[in-house]
Amino acid sequence: MRMTEITPSRALDHLVLPVTDIDVARRRYQQLGFTVAPDGQHPFGTENCCIFFKDGTFLEPLGVAQRETCEAKAQKGNTFVANDQKFRFRRSDEGFSHLVVKTDDAKVDHQLYKSHGMSGGKMVRFSRRFKGPNGSDDKVAFALAFAGDQRSPDSGFFSCEVVTQAKVDRGKLLDHENGVLGLKEVILSEVNPTDFQYFFQTYLNQREMDVGSFGMSFNAAGSKVTVLSPDGMSAFYGMDCRRRERGMLFEAFVLAVTDLRATVELLKSRQITYQDRTDRLIISPVAGQGTTLILEEA
Repeated sequence: MRMTEITPSRALDHLVLPVTDIDVARRRYQQLGFTVAPDGQHPFGTENCCIFFKDGTFLEPLGVAQRETCEAKAQKGNTFVANDQKFRFRRSDEGFSHLVVKTDDAKVDHQLYKSHGMSGGKMVRFSRRFKGPNGSDDKVAFALAFAGDQRSPDSGFFSCEVVTQAKVDRGKLLDHENGVLGLKEVILSEVNPTDFQYFFQTYLNQREMDVGSFGMSFNAAGSKVTVLSPDGMSAFYGMDCRRRERGMLFEAFVLAVTDLRATVELLKSRQITYQDRTDRLIISPVAGQGTTLILEEA
């Protein structure tokens, strides 16, 4: 299979990872060797403890800080909170709910999604305080445009515009004891992956794709987004993803590390269970880490 990129594809921004308890998530990711940012509070009742990478991507473990506020905001049409509540109700309080791409103009994206019949709901604009590792903080503001496919109710997508950047030094937050550099790949499962070909071509601004017997894969400005059949998930990752219902589910994400052997030694020293499978380490979900995490050498 060959891929020839003919248009600039969207770059991945971050992953939204619902968790039951933000403190448990913080301890889990610290145990895995990540540097975790101070907690962030959203104005609509959720909270996070993000993990930032040198490639400009990050993970967002997402907790519920004020349930009553979340419910009230969801009822008033806040798409972000409504999607989070839907995922927790339908799937679990621990998991992987959204893939997010970068954008310079969320309003333009919102109109694009609407014109292609793939709008995921109303835009969300908000600001919050961002705390740096040295205790300093500043205001950061965002605009979010949501995409979706009604055939796939448990996988969420949006683009994120940073309207106001926090003037805080993130330097120390980018260095991780486990050697992780950034987000390499996002993996979804679906019985017939190519049924969602056109959705991803629009969402990722990428017409070209790799197609094989197990699924399809798109280049996302250096990272990859892959949708595999259950047989593909079993063949490549040893994961049993057989299910009756249709629709895509986020199954795992792959992070690039500088030295896989050094990462193995770290995991062993902390008694973290993993599978060593064809030059990749597969870490199964536990409390605070609600989805499969895969480590590969950069």
